Amino acid sequence: MAFPDAAAMLEIFDNPAPERDYEILHTAHEFTSLCPVTGQPDFATLTFRYVADKACVELKSLKLYLQAFRNEGVFYEALINTLLADLVAVLVPRTMEIVGTFSVRGGMSTVVTARHPA
Repeated sequence: MAFPDAAAMLEIFDNPAPERDYEILHTAHEFTSLCPVTGQPDFATLTFRYVADKACVELKSLKLYLQAFRNEGVFYEALINTLLADLVAVLVPRTMEIVGTFSVRGGMSTVVTARHPA
């Protein structure tokens, strides 16, 4: 399993109001990856909620980073925790929460949430 290199892919820009705690919310409605067991596609809506410190993520780079998971076999839990670790490493936010709402498969849906700080 070779996950995308977040440090190389994610671009950041200076927080325009670092003196203020304000929330940024990004939603990716068309995320796809592969089931590591069956190889079938998994579909999810990903929600990124954070309070920036010195940097914000540039959206096109976030979109391209997420698209790089399209052909990767990954369990939901590993995916959400990898996304959180990667974004925290690049952005060093004050707080961050990532929620993955995965589509129904076999009659079950799954929601995974990871937070920084834990």
